[in-house]
Amino acid sequence: MGILETCAWLEASSLGTKITESEWMFPTIETVHVLALTLVVGTIAMVDLRLLGVSARRIGAVQLSREMLPWTWIAFLIAAITGTLMFVSAATKYYANVPFRIKMVLLALAGLNMVVLHFGAWRRVSNWDMVFPAPGAVRTAAGLSLAFWIGVVVAGRWIGFV
Repeated sequence: MGILETCAWLEASSLGTKITESEWMFPTIETVHVLALTLVVGTIAMVDLRLLGVSARRIGAVQLSREMLPWTWIAFLIAAITGTLMFVSAATKYYANVPFRIKMVLLALAGLNMVVLHFGAWRRVSNWDMVFPAPGAVRTAAGLSLAFWIGVVVAGRWIGFV
């Protein structure tokens, strides 16, 4: 079974049909998705801005990350679940939607950027935790992170207009 056939199967599933036919399910799921994504982007932006040396200069990067990341991961899980539910309701439409594809690529790039940071410069965070400015690799990762997540938001808004 190919991707398009899988998308058609998802749409025709009882869950996909229920979401599509309900007057309230999709708007509710979308609202929760937007709120969760707002929390994801907001908490990530707080950490990224700290890493860039723009804000929260009195708190270490490690402490701020420890305070923000649990919220980030909970909100990301909620956003992923609600995003999947929205996808199931119109999978063939989303699959063909260029802004949706752009959003998915940007999400993957944001994840890859995070992995590179955490397996790279973050391993030596004790050397630069309270140092301003942070090392160039850290600032680059933070700037890329902000750009990717802003792109996710823009592409996400764009999806409904295409």
